[in-house]
Amino acid sequence: MLRNARFSSAGEAMPADAALIEAHIPGLRRFASALLRGDRGRADDLVQDCLERALSRWHLRRAEGDLRGWLYTILYNRFLSEQQRRKRRGAHDTLTEAIEAELPQIGGGQDEALQHRDLLRAFAALPEEQRSVLLLVGVEALSYDAASRVLGVPIGTVMSRLSRGRERLRQILNGNPNGGDSTERGKGPRRAE
Repeated sequence: MLRNARFSSAGEAMPADAALIEAHIPGLRRFASALLRGDRGRADDLVQDCLERALSRWHLRRAEGDLRGWLYTILYNRFLSEQQRRKRRGAHDTLTEAIEAELPQIGGGQDEALQHRDLLRAFAALPEEQRSVLLLVGVEALSYDAASRVLGVPIGTVMSRLSRGRERLRQILNGNPNGGDSTERGKGPRRAE
């Protein structure tokens, strides 16, 4: 009767198709880790919460829908809910400590390690909406359409945030942390008097 079913720890039958979720776990972990700025413990908790929610609401999933997009949407919505809850409680994350804790030890490849550190810091400095779009499109290779569904915004907003995020990242990495034009006010060519 339940030959193709798996069983959860509570002994309940899970749909055989739920095994499809397993292929998406590495990507979900990368996305969660980046959203949580390298805090692997919280990222794993977020992924587990996402997977529990997906399995408990498996019957609500559209059979013809995009499983990957559905999972990323659940994860992102859980992330936003957790962020709102933390703001209400007044919890503060120490961004620099979290990023530096994940940095590779500087051994023989100092340049690469420093570039990696600079990239992580620049990425962490981006606003959450730009960072999320860059992760989904650039790292997880979601289409603009899939990213727009995950984030719940129009596709034009995804394209705009992606463009602004890439430009902001480029500015930060080129030593212009305040953005805008790379020339400072008052430092342009002088006029002859």
